[in-house]
Amino acid sequence: MSTQVERHTDNLPEWKTQEVEEVKEWLLSHMSIGVCDVSGIPSRQFQQMRASLRGKVAIKVSRNTLVKLAAEGVKGLDSMADQLKGQVGIVGTNDNPFTLYQMLKGSKTPAPINAGDVATKQIIIPEGDTGFPPGPFVGDLQAVGAAAQIADGSIRVTASSVVAEMGDVITPKLANVLGALGIEPKEVGLNLKAVYSGGVTYEVSSLDIDTDEYRVKFIKAANNARSLSVGSGYPTSQTISTMLVNGFRNAKSVGISAAIESPDLAVELINKAAAESHTLAVSLEEDARPETLKNVARNESIDKKEQSVEQENTEDTEAESEDATEEASAAGLGDLFG
Repeated sequence: MSTQVERHTDNLPEWKTQEVEEVKEWLLSHMSIGVCDVSGIPSRQFQQMRASLRGKVAIKVSRNTLVKLAAEGVKGLDSMADQLKGQVGIVGTNDNPFTLYQMLKGSKTPAPINAGDVATKQIIIPEGDTGFPPGPFVGDLQAVGAAAQIADGSIRVTASSVVAEMGDVITPKLANVLGALGIEPKEVGLNLKAVYSGGVTYEVSSLDIDTDEYRVKFIKAANNARSLSVGSGYPTSQTISTMLVNGFRNAKSVGISAAIESPDLAVELINKAAAESHTLAVSLEEDARPETLKNVARNESIDKKEQSVEQENTEDTEAESEDATEEASAAGLGDLFG
């Protein structure tokens, strides 16, 4: 513990000194430390969030003065005292600040709204049976703007009804109606104020990023860098294999075009020569063709004739099928109209 912290804790009761030490050890055991606003979170929702984050994010609530004393003894957390005001808690994780922000954002849960709260979104009472028997509650529903009536021995909301718009202040009557119906239109959670990691302080505004968008940007940047490396002939451990393959293909293509005799190009050169001979044979008059190429050209001519005949037969078959279909349709109409 630093000399300054020791001086501050000299006159503290033993239990407070022990608490400061425990908080300090807790702070040192996590890579990223966040300060959260925990005001307005009901106990049930707080326990739900703690359970959903267990194993990923640790939550600690202590007296602000004791947390300040503990933070003074940890390098890089000196400025954390500025955020330890009001109802706050501290969270710790061994993940990075951005992951911490996303995990806390995903842990938010619905909660009942209280009189005097400001609606953060449009509040709707859905259509359906409320489960309440006929009584004064139907008047309460109607008073807050819900389409309600008694039907089949119970109170029903006959159409989904908007009872508050975003920005409206919730009245006591509306709060009671929503509570009775089990509607929880408020979202509560651990709202980060700042995160401290690796000696750097991260404001919340810098943590609220679209991870999918950044992932796409990183992939695009990596692909562009790879293309630049390959295109400029600058080898790296990630691009050397592609460059070797491209070089081999280019060298092979040059060798074939230049007809360079090589065992590695023998098959390609023979196939190229055969194809060129075949093309030449077809373009010559039959009398001018070498004896060894006459059969090749003749076979190709026969193949073309056979293809032409086959195409004509196919067309005739399709025409006959269409005629048969038309005759069947005409016969059907004749039967229908006599």
